Amino acid sequence: MMPEYGTALLCLALGVALLLSVYPLWGVARGDARMMASARVFAWLLFICVAGAFFVLVHAFVVNDFTVAYVAGNSNTQLPVWYRVAATWGAHEGSLLLWVLLMSGWTLAVAVFSR
Repeated sequence: MMPEYGTALLCLALGVALLLSVYPLWGVARGDARMMASARVFAWLLFICVAGAFFVLVHAFVVNDFTVAYVAGNSNTQLPVWYRVAATWGAHEGSLLLWVLLMSGWTLAVAVFSR
């Protein structure tokens, strides 16, 4: 059930990212400060969704959830816990998800600390 939560969080993150890229710009075009200020809220939502999805994947590695094909292909029961955590970003899908997490964190930092 946990992998489905991760998938749902990524789908929600996609929708939030689309809103984050369009809604504040629409506010700039209309001169609406509330629409522009919504970027902070959307940045927080995006970061929370992506971080949640990443930690669901880490959880799948830690508990050896081999129903997830990515975990089954990149882990085994003999690996120590820290190697399983590192295996999360050891292949293409996990490293891409880590990169998206870092970029959403940077987006959040820019949204929070800019004027």
